[in-house]
Amino acid sequence: MKTNIEISPNIETLFGTRDENLRLLDGLNVTIVMRSDSIEIEGAASDVGRAQQVFTDYEHLLRNGFTFVNGDLGSMLRVLTTDSTATLRGLAEAGKQRSFGKRSVQPKSINQRRYLEAIEKHDMVFGVGPAGTGKTYLAVAMAISALVSKRVNRIVLARPAVEAGERLGFLPGTLQEKVDPYLRPLYDALYDMLDPDKVDRYLEKSIIEIAPIAFMRGRTLNDAFVILDEAQNTTSEQMKMFVTRLGFNSKAVITGDITQIDLPNAQRSGLVEAIDILKNVEGIRFCYFDEGDVVRHHLVQRIIRAYDDAKGRNEQLSLSLEIKNGNGYAIARAADGRTFSTSIERETPLVEMPPENVPPPTDRVSE
Repeated sequence: MKTNIEISPNIETLFGTRDENLRLLDGLNVTIVMRSDSIEIEGAASDVGRAQQVFTDYEHLLRNGFTFVNGDLGSMLRVLTTDSTATLRGLAEAGKQRSFGKRSVQPKSINQRRYLEAIEKHDMVFGVGPAGTGKTYLAVAMAISALVSKRVNRIVLARPAVEAGERLGFLPGTLQEKVDPYLRPLYDALYDMLDPDKVDRYLEKSIIEIAPIAFMRGRTLNDAFVILDEAQNTTSEQMKMFVTRLGFNSKAVITGDITQIDLPNAQRSGLVEAIDILKNVEGIRFCYFDEGDVVRHHLVQRIIRAYDDAKGRNEQLSLSLEIKNGNGYAIARAADGRTFSTSIERETPLVEMPPENVPPPTDRVSE
């Protein structure tokens, strides 16, 4: 099927820099060709219809004063190409309905969209994935939206005070000053979405509370939006303690990256254990991210993919064989460094076989 769309005023802003947004629409399995006074779309009838709907929705949003900022349009188009049920108008208006303070926050991938929808519909959500996928930032955005719209009375942000592979020793200052370095990413997200004066006022009045997870024991959190960040560094006991703090009219979001566990002495992560134990509990939703959801520098995607590929190779070669003196025997080396002897199954001439160490008999019978 082939159709032509007339070029209307301001529609060229949809095309993007060097027509990059039009190339994104190729993901709808259509071919788009620019003519002097029209846009030609060719493909299957259903795919052409979806592409036409994008142009119709864009014109509607412009007429109603909607503005796209910070690459939001490109992000929405990427979601459209991966989710057949999504529309440009629906994505834009869904983001408009949420109030995120001074920032406009749009999901930049299909997994981020599902994450936001899960937070809206469920009282406890786990966001698991690599660094830079927006797990914490989107959770804080949803918490601010709930606070501004008065669906909750306060926000509680918790994080385990675990160092990332180094020992900082005893830190100077008050108790709050000691734990603040561990909680800095949460402060960054708050100041990015709210005016600094408002954040300081909320912190002073304990409307927003930021604390290590150790301070959660014994509390019941009602009318609150609770976020546990870096959950991969909680112990089993800490995770169980946190997920049982939830009170009436409250939501909890637990985020973490199970590839960056900093617990000492090879302790099992509370997040890993919770995924296994709570996966079938009704009312709890698990959302998983991958490198395709990374919204940081484009190099971060490639770095994460390289580490994942290396991990896969290491798992496949966890039992690497080291030929010992070429005598047909080998040492199998496990992933944890332990070694044990084994043999290589190959045809070996008898003369190459090493002599067996047979102990001499204790009693000899003379002929």
